[in-house]
Amino acid sequence: MSDAGEGETGAEGHGGGGPAGLAKGLAVIETFGRAYTQLTVSEAAQATGLTRATARRCLLTLTELGYLTHDGKYFRPTPRMGRLGSSYTRTDPLPRLAQPHLASACQALGESISLAELDDGVAVFVARAEAERIVSAGVRVGARLPAYSSATGRVLLAALPDEELDVYLAGCRPEPRTEKSLTDVEEIRRRIVRARTDEVAFTDEELELGMRSMATPVKDAQGATRAALSVSAFTARISLEDMREQFLPVLKEHAERVGRML
Repeated sequence: MSDAGEGETGAEGHGGGGPAGLAKGLAVIETFGRAYTQLTVSEAAQATGLTRATARRCLLTLTELGYLTHDGKYFRPTPRMGRLGSSYTRTDPLPRLAQPHLASACQALGESISLAELDDGVAVFVARAEAERIVSAGVRVGARLPAYSSATGRVLLAALPDEELDVYLAGCRPEPRTEKSLTDVEEIRRRIVRARTDEVAFTDEELELGMRSMATPVKDAQGATRAALSVSAFTARISLEDMREQFLPVLKEHAERVGRML
């Protein structure tokens, strides 16, 4: 994935680049899911700091390799892109250790249960037990959500030292996904600090209208937060108060079971 002129579009113009080219290609790949589900050449260049020519070349190479599709304007990930993330979840022991406990919590609550880890300010979902529904609720393994906007992310951010949290929030530019999304950074900070003391965080239709979620930390034997365990449900099925009273004890019990193995 090397630099070249904008006019070269053939396969012979896209390859090579060595480690530097690989780094540029990975920078483009990482942009998907952080803030973009699709990218133009200009957006890719702006998000990665690459020149337009380099960003274009990387996008075209990834398209040729089957990781992206291109409609003439937008580049979008294909299912093959998911293999990059699934290779991590297959080797990381935490998802494998946690999966039986996610399944047990899912069976007890009748709702989908997820496990997420923090990666550069993003909550990454690494394991999930899906409740049987005609309409599925929530996210899939490999999905990435801005930490500031999700219950799992706020629980994970709550584990950061104050200095790191300050740096994260200083660079935070919240983008609303619904009319109920929090965009005030100070209010987001208050929710994160509250999650630190309460060891639970909620979102109420902030990510998707009609959906609520709740998360609690998974702590290892040393008390360090390693992940967040969450449950999501349709607003028509349960209130926030009932989630706290009925779901939270089950969620915490299974989070503790996972934590005891770490």
